[in-house]
Amino acid sequence: MYEVYMVKDGDTLESIANKFKTTPDVIKQINDDIDITVNKVIKVPKCCSKNFDYYVVLQGDTLYEIANKNNIDPTLLAQLNGINIDDYIYPNQVLLVPKAGSILYFTAVGDTLAEIAEGLNISLEELIDQNNNIYLQPEQLIIYKYK
Repeated sequence: MYEVYMVKDGDTLESIANKFKTTPDVIKQINDDIDITVNKVIKVPKCCSKNFDYYVVLQGDTLYEIANKNNIDPTLLAQLNGINIDDYIYPNQVLLVPKAGSILYFTAVGDTLAEIAEGLNISLEELIDQNNNIYLQPEQLIIYKYK
């Protein structure tokens, strides 16, 4: 979901957002303290634009409605965005949503690659091919995109 980035000389919130194909609002949202000073470590979204879109929450939206519109389980959508299923979402809040044809899975203790592949109904080779680094640590995001 997230990776860490060390701020470099000359970085701005906007330049970091552009580097990671996100928005300054998303970076602000996932960091408790968004101090952009040299050598400060911040969290940035770990995703590829080929797998995710951004959704800006509108007045009256609910997590369940957004999940339904994007064909994703509400619990997975919450987990993807680092929030609880019962958390209030705010207008102008930016959420990651998987692009059509993507299947998400968050690893659990004891998972094996073979079990994950079988559960996603794909081959082990396809799973490995579409996920550069799989560590099988709890809550690691595994993505499968139908071609």
